[in-house]
Amino acid sequence: MASPSHRRSLRTRRTALLSAAAVAAAGLGAVPFVMNANANPVDLAHQALPAKDGWAASGAGTTGGSKASSANVLTVSTRAQLVKALGSATGTTPKIIKVKGTIDANTDDAGKKLTCADYASGTGYSLDAYLKAYDPATYGKKAPSGTQEKARAAAQAKQKKNIVLRVPSNTTLVGVPGTNAGIKGGSLLVQDVDNVIVRNLSLTATEDCFPQWDPTDGSSGEWNSAYDSVTLRGASHVWADHNTFSDAPFFDKAEKTYFGRKYQVHDGALDITNGSDLVTVERNQFTNHDKTMLIGSSDTDSVGKLRVSIHHNVWKGITQRAPLARIGQIHLYNNHYDTTSLNGYEAKYSLDSRAKAQVVAEHNTWTLTSGAKVAKLLSGDGTGSVAGSGNLVNGAATDIVAAYNSANSSKKLKTTVNWKPTLTAGLQTSSKSLPTELLNSTGAGVLTSS
Repeated sequence: MASPSHRRSLRTRRTALLSAAAVAAAGLGAVPFVMNANANPVDLAHQALPAKDGWAASGAGTTGGSKASSANVLTVSTRAQLVKALGSATGTTPKIIKVKGTIDANTDDAGKKLTCADYASGTGYSLDAYLKAYDPATYGKKAPSGTQEKARAAAQAKQKKNIVLRVPSNTTLVGVPGTNAGIKGGSLLVQDVDNVIVRNLSLTATEDCFPQWDPTDGSSGEWNSAYDSVTLRGASHVWADHNTFSDAPFFDKAEKTYFGRKYQVHDGALDITNGSDLVTVERNQFTNHDKTMLIGSSDTDSVGKLRVSIHHNVWKGITQRAPLARIGQIHLYNNHYDTTSLNGYEAKYSLDSRAKAQVVAEHNTWTLTSGAKVAKLLSGDGTGSVAGSGNLVNGAATDIVAAYNSANSSKKLKTTVNWKPTLTAGLQTSSKSLPTELLNSTGAGVLTSS
């Protein structure tokens, strides 16, 4: 069952559509959006997280900028306007920032488009020179250092200054309905702040122009990039709702290969790390991405924090980390995973529980291609737990943990947890209809507003 606020919003939309259909049937032609006089108007910008809606409802709840004065309700449509509206990262005055249309983060203050070449200009960096300098065949398997690595870091710092957008406490960042609202190429950083809402935004094309080569990452080395579409570091009380995350229009399958590895320009979609806590992630669409959601930056991240609820999301074309969970108490319910359309991405696993993570995964659904193995939906290091029931695979009730454990002689997942979810608004115990329901009720552009 959807939360009351979501039901009101969707009911308003349905009422308007039915009214329009009735007028058209009467031969009066098309009509604009009409608000039913008896419907309760929904103001997305001032809306707070509903009660008991996941971990972010704990304590004082998550209200974002809902208490903002009229002077602090701002509408932005360019990067420069967004930067000004966000203001100081240490600010605490409640504010609502409405994003109208798509903002390209790779632009300067005058609105001029910036390219990777612009960021590299003046630093001395060139990819050809970098590849020549650190070719493992001649340089060996050691971390890059020296002139070209310093130049790469300098170029990366220039891009970071432009595309990383720091969100202060008590802020609501919301897309204006009907405007294709979103941020392209940007990275929202929610760091060491409290009480933030991010809603109704398409967050796409977050790319690092200057990935770093690490020959010691795995057996063959890796190219590692630096920016997530949304990064939570030491943040608390965060609600991410009805957003769409995607690598579009540049997907991993189009990336070139250097030193035998993909030149990876994408990092995470939504990462929750460094002691972040009390987070609710709901009704988003995560599409066409590799390392999608990381909870806990390391096996020694903050014990007692990293409490996250993830529900009613769609994961489609995702390789892994949906999520990868460490240490915390994570409730994963009523999500749908579709591995049938990968757009060149390779399905590795959905959920990874490690570093003593305590995950409750219940009433989720998976749609798998013919021949895909249920045992590969999960992963772990032998210390993480996954409890819960009611999960469906291709419409059939399936014990996904038992399937994983039976196929793995070591690093088995534990099946009990040390906590019981209580903040479970909207939990549906019948999940067969979820794939269809979530297709039409998740992601950016679904919500309407008065």
